[in-house]
Amino acid sequence: MSIWGKIAGVGLGAALGGPIGALIGLAAGHAVDKGVEGAGGDAPVQGPEASIAFTVGVIALSAKMAKADGQVTRSEVDAFKKMFHVPASEEKNVGRIFDLARRDVAGFEAYAKQIARMFRDRRNVLEDLLDGLFRIAMADGVFHPSEESFLSRVADIFGFSEHEFMRIKASHLGPDAADPYVILGVDHDADNDHIKQTYRRLVRENHPDALIARGVPEEFVEIANDKLAKINDAYDRIAKERGIN
Repeated sequence: MSIWGKIAGVGLGAALGGPIGALIGLAAGHAVDKGVEGAGGDAPVQGPEASIAFTVGVIALSAKMAKADGQVTRSEVDAFKKMFHVPASEEKNVGRIFDLARRDVAGFEAYAKQIARMFRDRRNVLEDLLDGLFRIAMADGVFHPSEESFLSRVADIFGFSEHEFMRIKASHLGPDAADPYVILGVDHDADNDHIKQTYRRLVRENHPDALIARGVPEEFVEIANDKLAKINDAYDRIAKERGIN
């Protein structure tokens, strides 16, 4: 069964709990108790459930981000479909989850907090999710201030510092628009050894094989490749500037 078929299962919604579980339940045509904020979805998720929770988390937060922006553009919808390779037979189901999340009275912070709890021991997965949201936000070629504010708050809930958020954001702006030191998350006066160590760590963490190993949907490989290219470009620019071999 595909991930989209599994998302429709009410049993999974009840198992996950919280606003994400309720969203899955509603999409399947069943009511699932959300519980009070903080009471549902506390347990870390692993295996197939983690991949489904990740995917539904991206759908829900994308819907909330679109609501914050005031409109849903065709390019944003296409970017989401491309990111997750949504089959034509499942587009209506995905659209239903998106619309339910957008209309849900629960604010985006409730979803973000549950996701943060689910993946609290898997910080890299939370960054992967942010990468996906950045890709959707920038699909129309414009990064709106409301989208930046939204993503900054989500990053804060996920436990990322302002400095880390700037690094993540810079990795999506491209080499012509971003400071290479910001992309690597290092200070301009950092020594060469620290820059090399940071660069190697980022390459390890953002390698496509690493994403698959930590349970992120395979469709995110394209995002990982793009981000890795920007990290490599940033390091090459710094290495050339400093004469690092």
